Amino acid sequence: MSTFTHESMINHHAPGLFSQALDTLHVWHQRYRARRELSQWSERELHDIGRSWSDIAYEADKPFWRA
Repeated sequence: MSTFTHESMINHHAPGLFSQALDTLHVWHQRYRARRELSQWSERELHDIGRSWSDIAYEADKPFWRA
């Protein structure tokens, strides 16, 4: 049995799809980490950046896939 793969049989889109999937997972992980970190900030730190606990609660309650 031959292990030769004809050029027309190779999926040329796979590397792009794989890269996009990795990029999406990276963004989701960043959102999760950022929201978790913000939820641990003090009232003073939130005031310094112009945010309130209600702003942070709203953001922290979002699922990681939602921007």
